[in-house]
Amino acid sequence: MAHRLFRIVAMVWVGSLLSLGFIAAPVLFRMLERASAGSVAAQLFRIEGILGVVCALVLLLIGNRQVKSGFADYKRVRWIVMAMLLCVLIGYFALQPFMESLRVAAQEAGTDLAHSAYTQRFGMLHGVSSAFYVVESLLGILLVWRLPGQSASGPVVARGQSAAVAARRVRR
Repeated sequence: MAHRLFRIVAMVWVGSLLSLGFIAAPVLFRMLERASAGSVAAQLFRIEGILGVVCALVLLLIGNRQVKSGFADYKRVRWIVMAMLLCVLIGYFALQPFMESLRVAAQEAGTDLAHSAYTQRFGMLHGVSSAFYVVESLLGILLVWRLPGQSASGPVVARGQSAAVAARRVRR
């Protein structure tokens, strides 16, 4: 059961990450005026950032439980999840507030961001944020690629445990 839950949460996270960043956002900027598309995309990326943190925490909890139960395959995927979480925290929760403050400062100056004195700084922050998003997406693909299967190479019998105890853990 934990294997399946881990897979579902991972696929929801990675699927939403790829769909938003590489399908929805580009379509928004092709169909809407730049400022409107930016506002809608910012809201969608806010939801994605929160979803990323929640999914990462759930995956880490399940992964830790599985490692303690003897499933060694979860050790490597936990590192991928932690790296993805770090990308979310830096890319969205560290850089986005600065980008939003530049957008607000441009509005208070009576102009749009593209024609303000903040354009260069915003562009630099947007580039760095986008780079973190691409790295997170690539790590997400790697996570899905390396997801442990239902059997997950079986539990490792811990020191001092009998094979019977390990077998009971597999049946749970």
